[in-house]
Amino acid sequence: MAEAKDAVWKKTACVLCGSNCGVLVQLGGKDNREIVRVRGDKAHPGSKGYTCNKALRLNYYQSAKDRLDSPLRRRDDGSFEKIGWDTAIAEIAQRFMAIRDEHGGDKILYYGGGGQGNHLGGGYSPAFRRAIGSRYRSNALAQEKTGLSWVFDRTVGGFYHGDFEHCQTAFLVGKNPWQSNGIPRARVSLRQLAKDPDRTLIVVDPRVTETAELADIHLRVKPGRDAWLLSAILGQLVQGDLIDHAWLAEHAQGQEAVIEALGDIPVAEFAAFAGIPLAQVEETAAVLGRTHSLSVLEDLGVEMAPNSTVNSYHCVLLFLLTGNFGKAGAVNLPSQLVSIFSADKISAERDEAGHEIGYKTTPVTHSRIISGLVPCNMLPDEILTDHPDRFRAMLIESANPVHSLADAKRMRDALGALDLLVVIDIAMTETAREADYILPASSQYEKPEMTFFNFEFPENCAQLRGPIMAPLPGTLSEPEIHARLLEAVDPFDEVDLEPLRQAAETGLDAYALAFTAAAKDNPKINHYGAYVLYRTLGPSLPDGMAEGAALWGVAQMFAATEGDALARAGFDGPGPVAGNNLFSALLAAQSGLVFSVDEPDASFRRNRLPGGMVNLAVPEMLDKMRALADYDAARTNDEFPMVLAAGERRSYTANTVVRDPAWVKSNNALTLSINPEDASNLGINDGGTARLTTARDSVDVVVEVDKRMQQGHISLPNGFGLSYPNARGEDVVTGISPNELTSVEDRDDFAYTPWHKFVLARLEAVGKS
Repeated sequence: MAEAKDAVWKKTACVLCGSNCGVLVQLGGKDNREIVRVRGDKAHPGSKGYTCNKALRLNYYQSAKDRLDSPLRRRDDGSFEKIGWDTAIAEIAQRFMAIRDEHGGDKILYYGGGGQGNHLGGGYSPAFRRAIGSRYRSNALAQEKTGLSWVFDRTVGGFYHGDFEHCQTAFLVGKNPWQSNGIPRARVSLRQLAKDPDRTLIVVDPRVTETAELADIHLRVKPGRDAWLLSAILGQLVQGDLIDHAWLAEHAQGQEAVIEALGDIPVAEFAAFAGIPLAQVEETAAVLGRTHSLSVLEDLGVEMAPNSTVNSYHCVLLFLLTGNFGKAGAVNLPSQLVSIFSADKISAERDEAGHEIGYKTTPVTHSRIISGLVPCNMLPDEILTDHPDRFRAMLIESANPVHSLADAKRMRDALGALDLLVVIDIAMTETAREADYILPASSQYEKPEMTFFNFEFPENCAQLRGPIMAPLPGTLSEPEIHARLLEAVDPFDEVDLEPLRQAAETGLDAYALAFTAAAKDNPKINHYGAYVLYRTLGPSLPDGMAEGAALWGVAQMFAATEGDALARAGFDGPGPVAGNNLFSALLAAQSGLVFSVDEPDASFRRNRLPGGMVNLAVPEMLDKMRALADYDAARTNDEFPMVLAAGERRSYTANTVVRDPAWVKSNNALTLSINPEDASNLGINDGGTARLTTARDSVDVVVEVDKRMQQGHISLPNGFGLSYPNARGEDVVTGISPNELTSVEDRDDFAYTPWHKFVLARLEAVGKS
């Protein structure tokens, strides 16, 4: 179809994964509310015109038929009724306060705060949470990245990321960027790595993924045996004297204990146990030992599998032992406008083994809290009890834990046992169906939005996206919802806010002076900072951009702590001036901007450990690494002879961001993948139906015979099993919800992250295939 000469393209971003590639969209349809065309935005400094196939179908998110357009309240019979916003806000505020007053605000848990592309709204939640005394929070990171977070806080002193556009060697563990992205312009970058004879791509994955097909070295590990493989590679590095002694002497501490432990690794035996030829381990170690720049990236394939926290530790040791930290093309600590990880306080208290004690734990099960997050797998046990400190209420925002967390049935039971459940979302999700109240939010294209997945180095970029259409009538943005809830609980006197509004009309310099003075005189200003910015600075911002007001505070803090990196990006001057300039640029730069340009030594400055030295010796992880010699691996058995990967990224999966099954253009998005020999042995043909059984449940699945799977290893896609209205308005479930099959008991013994990628299962033919 030819493009109209007067076609208008609006700048925004794809919201289907954490890369948030910049895109241009055309609007059409009724009232110009549909996204009818999409293409990459070449002016975006990060994606530079790149998109994968998923971005082309963004309208299935924006124009979904299950969008909510009114607050809903549950009736006694379990159905919902529409109510007005004033009624909803008043009743919800009163019920939260009643729970606070009777049981304490610490019995109220906040969950969520954003998905793949909408982090701005969650930034406004702390004000209301503080007002009701809510102390505990969680989100999906607590079932994915908390083990990694615990490790990097104790080894490199902050969140790290590799430079995959410039590294000589890329090492990917449990990661398939071809489908899940995670690196800039993923498919372009992977092809460049594969084609360059001077660069090496190493992939650790049981499957022959699209990324593995491009790899120079594919380490096709047995499912669940990654820890033995990684330990073998590290052992070979040490025993072959392939580590960077000079770099370690200058920049590290604790290496002696690690080198001693790795010197005892039985490399050949560990490699065999992991299913990898010794020659391949030796080849991999040789490449890592001689490379001048190594970037390492781990993901859910090992983070949602047995030994996940020690796997994260192994990944850090790979780049530290080879001296690939704090230099160009290697692993670095990027600047961050807002960190998605809270710095984990390292306890000074230790037991006789040197393990930390005295860390923060959950109120009922006393489980370790990492990065400020209650472990997702422990949530049901923190609710389904008569313990006086159990959670009694939850506020869930832009999250769907009933679908995304292990053991969906138990999660539904837990939510049903709460005294109050309030859900903020754009659609009638599986979690929303369990709520007492549902508050409808505007979509990510109907309000200002932003992601805080800003991880690149040396140049880091960000995009504050403006709305490309008006909000769906009846919806509100999350900042407005949080503001109204706060005003119902602990309102400000207008006398305190009006001078700030007047200063904002004068300009950012005047506002900065007025805000500083007001905060000194009234502690409540800082206590509810984001709310104050929204209600005072927000009205003075360009039309439709009020929700971006909180970024003024973010820009000021960034200028105060990262002035040199900010200046190299073109925002120089005294801190407040540079901060104001950055904020103004974020508002104006529709395609996003580079906000930070780093020198390699920035990573040592950002390292929060003493002296900026990296630390290799972590007693808890060294003990787990030594325990691998017992070969105590999770194993299949006669009842469940297969390993199910419950939730795989494919061409048409995107968590649950897109709920309309019509967006799928391939049956592959819905099928269970199985090795041809397994299928033959079970009497199942390609396209046939089989019965999939785990310890939790049984479901019928359509089977796809796939030679890329190992024998004994099967896989289901993520993002399906969602309820969505058909043409007659009847709710229909398409595909399998993987977490109907998983168990909260199958989890890492340290960070409690679930084993979604290692679910024991049985498959049987159903009828005639």
